[in-house]
Amino acid sequence: MSILTRIKNLLSKKHATQRVGIALRQNVISVCSIPPKDDDSNSGNVYFKEQAINDDDICSAIEGLQDQYNFSGQVYLVLNEQQAQVVQVDKPSLAEEEIKGALKWQVKDLVTIAPDNMVLDYYDAPMMMSGKEKINVVCAPLTELKKLVHTINEQELEVTRIITQEFAFANLVPVKNEATLIVCQQPDQEIVIIIVKQGQLYFHRRLRGFAQLASKTEEELSLGVIDSLSLEIQRSTDYFERQLKQAPIKEIQVLLPIELEGFFARKLSENTNVPVTLLPLPSPYHEQREFAVALGASLLDASELASGEIKASSEVQHAG
Repeated sequence: MSILTRIKNLLSKKHATQRVGIALRQNVISVCSIPPKDDDSNSGNVYFKEQAINDDDICSAIEGLQDQYNFSGQVYLVLNEQQAQVVQVDKPSLAEEEIKGALKWQVKDLVTIAPDNMVLDYYDAPMMMSGKEKINVVCAPLTELKKLVHTINEQELEVTRIITQEFAFANLVPVKNEATLIVCQQPDQEIVIIIVKQGQLYFHRRLRGFAQLASKTEEELSLGVIDSLSLEIQRSTDYFERQLKQAPIKEIQVLLPIELEGFFARKLSENTNVPVTLLPLPSPYHEQREFAVALGASLLDASELASGEIKASSEVQHAG
């Protein structure tokens, strides 16, 4: 951060309670900065901004954004699919305080991160399978996270939570008893299928081969892309209904940052037996669909998020 910006930070009015969602993509950072939920004064600033990542230097991109916009407040950091790996395993028969230490060795052959450079957390799967209690393990590289957290904290921001994009997307879905399947995507990233029920993430699946969806024409979408995705959706619903023994999916919603999103939803509905609609975003941010992950993260409450996070405290927070 430049000396001029540091002086400006000291002299400017700080909004310490701003909620700042920072979503990391492959070559871009998306930022959503909004006032807290209980702020009715409209005193906070609202920003939806992007910053290119050059030479894989995420820290410099964060510093560049801060130089321009002088964000402040609580940061909810969303890791992309390359940075956070999620695997499901049997829950170890150990005391709770011993589970994390054991998981590093249980998942070491299932992820590409070495155990000595792994930071992880886990959350219980909502349903048991074959009588066995399952957990979902979220893994990320410790050295990279330390650099990111240190850089963010140096910008007079406070890292409150580190989560995956699946939970940021799920946070945009209203809580209801019936399950909803969401087809969602960040710009230029792969599609993610999630199933949310009663505010819980029951299922998620990261697909491959759909990152360039925004560049497809109506003809290209109609001649194979939507059919391929329909097959993946059917596999996901079959797993949810048969393996997890859940009631059938009654609704599919779409959240895609593409110009042909409405066309995509209409064509997808022709391949399914349930209604397909666009997932509405909370007002007054309903038009910021390309910032959906950053928005979903910024709407989280510390008290609401019980799983799917890598806590920004402990070994990650101690970046010095």
